[in-house]
Amino acid sequence: MNKLLNRRSLFDRLADTGFQPAHVAEVGVYKPQTSNIYDFITAGVRTTLVEPDPRSIQQIKEHFNDCSNITLHEVAIFDRAGEIELVQREASTFVSELKASPAIQNDNYQANDSDKFVVQAVPFDRIDDGSIDLLSVDVEGAEWFVLKTMCSRPAVISLETHGAAYVNPYINEINRWMTDNGYRAWYKTGSDTVFVLPKIVKISANDRLTLKIASFCLEVNRLRKSLKKRLTGR
Repeated sequence: MNKLLNRRSLFDRLADTGFQPAHVAEVGVYKPQTSNIYDFITAGVRTTLVEPDPRSIQQIKEHFNDCSNITLHEVAIFDRAGEIELVQREASTFVSELKASPAIQNDNYQANDSDKFVVQAVPFDRIDDGSIDLLSVDVEGAEWFVLKTMCSRPAVISLETHGAAYVNPYINEINRWMTDNGYRAWYKTGSDTVFVLPKIVKISANDRLTLKIASFCLEVNRLRKSLKKRLTGR
């Protein structure tokens, strides 16, 4: 299955197509070394980063200290401005009012007060100036809230949509938005779906076949994980 969910980076895949973004953005960075757009950052591409967790923010500032191409917004993205409560569990930080996240669905995580903290949130249109042409979002179930008010129409959008037993709680809204705005799924990894505007990033026949096979394998794995969870409680 790992061969089907090819682990080549987004940077390498796009290099093969000839598409070169001028403005990349990532919402939910976590650690700078694990950024989905790391290679674009180090290549000097204009970058917008959004991260609300103070621990991650400090690491981002230290790691990218010499990168003048980065603008960092120290906020969360939601459908309203103001304070929201986040829950932090290891690598997973999610909005507490969401009913589904990878930590909840895959690990049976039960939030406790010691993992909660409050941050400022804004709609994405407060940050998005309309020029983003590559967007990566990994916010543990709240990806829809980024798309919901986005001004840009990036050629490439990478979203966390699945993983083990987890399915993004807003997957129907996400898929509808993609269809309405002319996007098509390009490929899937173990956790993300990468969508593109086909008029800018061409999807080959091999891409379409690989996507179908990967989608089938992911669904089989999700059903197996879900059944195991129901039978064992884990």
